[in-house]
Amino acid sequence: MHLVIIGNGITGVSCALTVRRLSPEARITLVSEETPHHFSRTALMYVYMGHMRAQDIKPYEDWFWLENRLELVYATATALDAGRKTIHLSTGPPLTYDKLLLATGSVSRLAGWPGQHLPGVQGLYSLPDLEQMHRDTHGIRQAVVVGGGLIGIELAEMLHSRGIAVTMLVRDSRYWGSVLPPEEAALIELQLRAHHTTVHYGTELAEILPDDTGRVRAVRTTQGTELPCQWVGLATGVAPNLALARTCPTLETDRGILVDAHLQTSLPDVYAAGDCAQHRQPGADEVPIEQLWYTGRMQGETVAYTICGQPTPYQRGPWFNSAKFFQLEYQTYGRVPAEATAGEQTCYWQHPNGRHALRINYRPGQGNAVTGVNALGIRQRHDVWESWLRAGTPVQEVLAQLRRANFDPEFFRRHEPAILRTFNQQLLSKSN
Repeated sequence: MHLVIIGNGITGVSCALTVRRLSPEARITLVSEETPHHFSRTALMYVYMGHMRAQDIKPYEDWFWLENRLELVYATATALDAGRKTIHLSTGPPLTYDKLLLATGSVSRLAGWPGQHLPGVQGLYSLPDLEQMHRDTHGIRQAVVVGGGLIGIELAEMLHSRGIAVTMLVRDSRYWGSVLPPEEAALIELQLRAHHTTVHYGTELAEILPDDTGRVRAVRTTQGTELPCQWVGLATGVAPNLALARTCPTLETDRGILVDAHLQTSLPDVYAAGDCAQHRQPGADEVPIEQLWYTGRMQGETVAYTICGQPTPYQRGPWFNSAKFFQLEYQTYGRVPAEATAGEQTCYWQHPNGRHALRINYRPGQGNAVTGVNALGIRQRHDVWESWLRAGTPVQEVLAQLRRANFDPEFFRRHEPAILRTFNQQLLSKSN
């Protein structure tokens, strides 16, 4: 079997390594236009900030690929001929496959703003994006970041580390308002203020203005305000990369490449996984397009079994995400919507210093089963919360065992006594 994988991100590499283990004799070729090697995308910001070098974000040494008989092709996949089972490349001869995995990832989402293609305007997704940011922010004084969320605050922290004044445009009335409840958003706002980041809420980008040389000099907001800047970061989300998929008319797509439970596309022997895949029938409380590092890894590992003749449906399990907002670490497990939903209750504790908080959601109508948790400034154990969520553990039982979930280092201060006092008071008041 010759397996061709388009994309050498976490999804493509996870699939390749799993196939190599399941099918030692398989020929495996990874094609990427981004870099000739796999790198850790989540570590890009630390290279910019000087905490790591570019070579430090390569999880595997260069000898690893040859040792595991993984062929690397540094080229753009320009066309898919499903009838001939052939991938055409920007350089070199076409590749013929027996099985094909499309793991083409995402591209930055643009909204058609005037001036969005000016020099000094970009998103941050790839290693070439990082290299461009290095060049274009050298020596500048002011930057505007359009959008909030995880990428927006990463850009703000990166720019702040170089002494660049940052202004953020956030269309919601609070930070990441579609995801975070008001109390958690307020804690992130404290971090932004502490790091001298100005945020305009309820504000969107209208236009990016050029100087006499054609480079960005300012942005104009939907409120008519003109903000001087020499660089603009677009953090308005990403979309599935469908450039290759669109070269094949028989490959069914929507917002992403449509796949079934086994990550099979509409074409025989062609699969899609990771950011570019869209599930035809997502599970309850699941989204059709999952664009996270850990779901990309899981999908890559899962589809490898099907490719090797062991059909395995993809099952994500409880939702998980983590991030770092300047000095504030964030973890979420399960469902914690920005606004309370019918039939669900919440308990919330926050330390007076604004650097520690915990929220637990539960359903009284289902035996007080926990449905989700937000932890800020308190590290939690993934395996413990996953087991509680899968079992529908009653919130009272979770509170009695809360220390089990704490993953902070030994010398960190423990907050469980204060959390338990607050939560028990809240549970009592809700039951009356």
